Amino acid sequence: IAIVTGGASGLGRGMAKRLAAEGAKIVIFDIDKKGAAATLEDIDQGTSYEVDISNYESCETAVAKVVKDFGQLDILVNNAGWDLAAPFMNTQPELWTKIVAINLFGPMNMHHTTIPYMLKVGRGKIINIASIMSEVVREDNAPYAASKGAIRQLTKSLAIDWAKHKINVNGIGPGYIKTELTQPLWEDEEFSNRILAKTPLARWGDPDDIGSVAVFLASAASDFMTGQIIYPEGGILSRF
Repeated sequence: IAIVTGGASGLGRGMAKRLAAEGAKIVIFDIDKKGAAATLEDIDQGTSYEVDISNYESCETAVAKVVKDFGQLDILVNNAGWDLAAPFMNTQPELWTKIVAINLFGPMNMHHTTIPYMLKVGRGKIINIASIMSEVVREDNAPYAASKGAIRQLTKSLAIDWAKHKINVNGIGPGYIKTELTQPLWEDEEFSNRILAKTPLARWGDPDDIGSVAVFLASAASDFMTGQIIYPEGGILSRF
């Protein structure tokens, strides 16, 4: 049983579809009911709950319902996130509060409400979605970069805390991936060409590239890995 937050579109939809193809029953947590339904049309076994991950009670109620309905919880994919690029001096406290509430407190809420159930069965796989901006940054993106840097450290911290309970906590740091969220970027010819020039594999990624990594981290193949961030980013982090 795999919970995928933000599974209504983009990376979340890609990971949900790949995990389902490998036999997982998918539970989508998202505020976008229409998008969640569209994802489920491509999945044999799945359901969705309307959940605001920035609200602890919403997470707590939904996670308890998952365990009641399915009897267990094996995998958590903390994917839901939000970004709005803006020059630093234009980023008012309200913007920072929203980004941190979704990108950091959301995963924290999901960790806090799912781990007790994983402890009961003595195992679990948690996948946090970080970003290449957990390592490097581009201009006018301070709130998002700060939140994703925090996700990298949260992943490492909780990996250490829960290792003795056989709960693996790892992360994925996607590079530039073609999704609905990044559409303004990849449709901007100047920006897109700049990214392609910096990326050794010379292409934008797609959600399936991230889904492949999610399958690995959710499977027994990654049992001896915890506290790691895998960066499917076409080699951009290796280029000077």
